[in-house]
Amino acid sequence: MSREKRLKIKKVGVEHLEQYNQLLRYVFQVTDNDLHRIGWKERDIILAKSPVLEQADVLGWFDGEKLVSQVAVYPFQVRIFNAIYDMGGLTGVGTFPEYSNQGLMHKLLRQALANMRDKKQSISYLYPYSIPYYRRKGWEIISDKITFEVKDYQLPKNKQVFGEVERIDIENNDLKAVYERFAYQSHGAMLRNELAWDEYWRWDTDDLTAAIYYNENRQPDGYVLYWISDEVFHIKDMIFINEEARSGLWNFISAHFSMISKVVGNIYTDEPLAFLLEDGDIKETISPYYMARIVDLEQFITQYPFKPNTEKRVWTFTLDDPLLPWNQGTFTICIHPNGKGEVARVGERSKSRIDIQTMTTMLLSYKSPSYLHKIGRLSCSLETVKMLEDAISQQTLYFSDYF
Repeated sequence: MSREKRLKIKKVGVEHLEQYNQLLRYVFQVTDNDLHRIGWKERDIILAKSPVLEQADVLGWFDGEKLVSQVAVYPFQVRIFNAIYDMGGLTGVGTFPEYSNQGLMHKLLRQALANMRDKKQSISYLYPYSIPYYRRKGWEIISDKITFEVKDYQLPKNKQVFGEVERIDIENNDLKAVYERFAYQSHGAMLRNELAWDEYWRWDTDDLTAAIYYNENRQPDGYVLYWISDEVFHIKDMIFINEEARSGLWNFISAHFSMISKVVGNIYTDEPLAFLLEDGDIKETISPYYMARIVDLEQFITQYPFKPNTEKRVWTFTLDDPLLPWNQGTFTICIHPNGKGEVARVGERSKSRIDIQTMTTMLLSYKSPSYLHKIGRLSCSLETVKMLEDAISQQTLYFSDYF
């Protein structure tokens, strides 16, 4: 029997756990040294991935009984402006090289997206190992990561605050509580369930430490996750509810002055760190971080919080989607005065045109309608551009998770 006839798509279950792990390790080149560095053994990672296969929607191509291509979709939630969306977190994408260039992943992604639609997961996030590849499949960049380096002599001077910082175990419930408060006021953030927390910690070293800022009423208002090695203070992430918490956490970091030569960390939003420091001549590197795609436009718009207005706004456009037929065609979005939107499919073509990648990055406010129009990604009248600018909130998306 030919290979083409042997290949079949089916669900990847717990019984395929070792094959799932072998394919992941091969595609992403996870060596035994990588596992040893974070204190893991081969069996540890296999057991750690078991809940993924129980909770996630994992699809694969099988050549007989051999798993040769796979994709996993995690059941997550994110906050888009003030609305909570079910989100399909795409990960574990891989195909053995001898099975590549046969269209297997294209078909897997299309099926995974159809399953997301059935589950009302109208938005999908992923970490791109190839931005061009995922753009061709309908995803687009929605967030950035800024990596910074602050020398010891550039650390901020101590500021008076009314609270205090305490080092705690990373499993402490106060850490999860302050993140939840932060996520509910941060556009784009993951609302972490247990699976999301497990993925957030998965590749961290045993040296990772948490420090929480408690305000004068003993409420946790922020935290920094860090480790120190070779005189470098490494920041995995730092969040804060207010400026007092930010100052308190930087006081804590600066208190390590005699132990370190520099601080290296990541920022997942538009915090102007260089501007905030007295010596702002620091090194900052910006790079794209996560991508997203709208899975079903009609489902997505039903939940989407447009900005209210005194009158109804209407936009008719032709939408292109490289994978999904239900996102292809001409649609009319009607935005009611209260900010609620409705989508209807219409028969005629429209001079206004946009693709699903551009629609996603525009509605998640990574790029504005006027900018997308200027660079030719959004084809419409200037009146429509102005209407969209007035209808779509502009906030920098925050996303610090990795899965």
